[in-house]
Amino acid sequence: MRPSIKMAIAACLLGSISWGAQAADYVHGVDASDPGACADERVLTKISHRFRHQVRHVPGLPQVEIVGYSRLGQSRYRPSDDRHPIARRYCRGTADLSDGRRRNMWYLIESRMGFVGIGSNVEFCVAGFDRWHVYGGRCRVLH
Repeated sequence: MRPSIKMAIAACLLGSISWGAQAADYVHGVDASDPGACADERVLTKISHRFRHQVRHVPGLPQVEIVGYSRLGQSRYRPSDDRHPIARRYCRGTADLSDGRRRNMWYLIESRMGFVGIGSNVEFCVAGFDRWHVYGGRCRVLH
């Protein structure tokens, strides 16, 4: 095979690889100063209730509650399309705990994934409280 053909094939392969990486890290309309849906009171209430349940039922976790939120924002957004029917909004912020500590947290809002397709599903992870690494080390699945 001639060197020019090899180079053309390599360029095509590299071009497709870099395009795939961009598609996986798709960010749409992220405005760091506007938390938008990430600050929705219904989402934060759901996180607070589920966190309370988590600390009560997972052995070895401190018995604390979330008493407030700060620095909320969206880090990534993947809209729904033909290949991904569920829109996903990745958020981050700080959870203020009843023991006076502040912990980083990450959460995911999945549109139309609530009960019977009504509402949104919310997955969250507070740093130091994912004892069984459900969301990977240091909550990395939700970053």
